Amino acid sequence: MDEHVGENGNIQRLFSWKAPLRAYKKRSKNILRFYIALSLLISLIIFFFGDRILLIPILTLLFLFYVLTITPPPEVEHIVTTFGIETTGITLRWEFLSHFYYTKKFGFDIVTVVSYAPYFYHAYLVVPNDEVKKKVTALFSKHLMYMEKAPRNFTDKVIEFLSKLIPDDEEVVQKQMPASL
Repeated sequence: MDEHVGENGNIQRLFSWKAPLRAYKKRSKNILRFYIALSLLISLIIFFFGDRILLIPILTLLFLFYVLTITPPPEVEHIVTTFGIETTGITLRWEFLSHFYYTKKFGFDIVTVVSYAPYFYHAYLVVPNDEVKKKVTALFSKHLMYMEKAPRNFTDKVIEFLSKLIPDDEEVVQKQMPASL
């Protein structure tokens, strides 16, 4: 194949891949029970202390967790062109993008592309396998700075701490000890 011709004969289209819109892991009903129990506990505490208006955001968050846990994401196409990145109907031009880095969530590699100040727009693109990751890294590195470690601010550290508190839904299989010792 000619080096100057991109995918599908389009000279501007360098590479494309299909992946889920967000990282997704099918959860068991135990996680949903945990969300409901936690929200009911917090709701009861708030209800008895008198700030009943705070029940609205708690129930809204419960609904959001429910929807994101139950609904699998749609598959979208990400396209790398000579002008930038096209994803979910949005074109991110190379001139407005600063750097990129990889994170891992639910077993998926996620490339995060960050724009320049003052907006610091973040685009999260799921990378399905190592072949695509190598190709994406090579193409992005021609235009953007690659960061080995993701910059973490206070909010990221708090989210990481809170996510460790949520139980993992993997079933723990207890091995039975032999009866005769």
